Amino acid sequence: MLVPLLAYGITLLLPLDQPLQIGLIVLSTVAGAPFLVKEVQAAKGDLSLGVGLMFLLMIVTILYVPIVLPLLLPGVEVNPWDIAKSLIVTMLIPIILGLLIKANAAEDAQHWAPVMNKVASVALLLMLVTGLGLNIANIISLIGSWGFLALILFVVGSLLIGFVLAGSDPAVRSVFGLGTAQRNVAAAILVSTLNFPGTMTIPYVLVASIVLPLILIPVARRLGNRSQSAT
Repeated sequence: MLVPLLAYGITLLLPLDQPLQIGLIVLSTVAGAPFLVKEVQAAKGDLSLGVGLMFLLMIVTILYVPIVLPLLLPGVEVNPWDIAKSLIVTMLIPIILGLLIKANAAEDAQHWAPVMNKVASVALLLMLVTGLGLNIANIISLIGSWGFLALILFVVGSLLIGFVLAGSDPAVRSVFGLGTAQRNVAAAILVSTLNFPGTMTIPYVLVASIVLPLILIPVARRLGNRSQSAT
């Protein structure tokens, strides 16, 4: 609830063009990125909590986005069912299939997990590289703009929200801070492609896919070093 409100506040504070406002709002409503697990490992946080939070956020995103996104974008035509359908097919069904396989064939699931992780990583990398290549001119134009500043404020603000609400346990705080800030870029690209094709919304989301790890990975490593020093 607080992250979309943060994004909405940023759109009121900074003079962003409508496609960039839409991109920021879309990013604020999608959570539960698989990359969170890697960041939690780097931060030496509670890994089981990180995995559980990731799955919970992914499932909630599927139900949450179709309801909240039209409310945050008044005057912008958004098809809630198209959003829900795409997220169900690309996120919910694979999660259910994976849980069923793990529950009924644990050894097979353990055997195939590393292979499927590599396939997913390669697929995500290809998607990002292709998107960046097709939109390189638009992406370069965003650097140094109000839109770029908005992304930095959004990521840092989301981190602070997670840290403040997580309590005093450092292992939990790192998970909640990173989990709150790390957006599900794949879902954001999917929603933007279906609903806002041919606009600057898609390049803006692709820029976010670069800004997020540039900020969060150093933060995770810093948290990990502090945890190791304390131990």
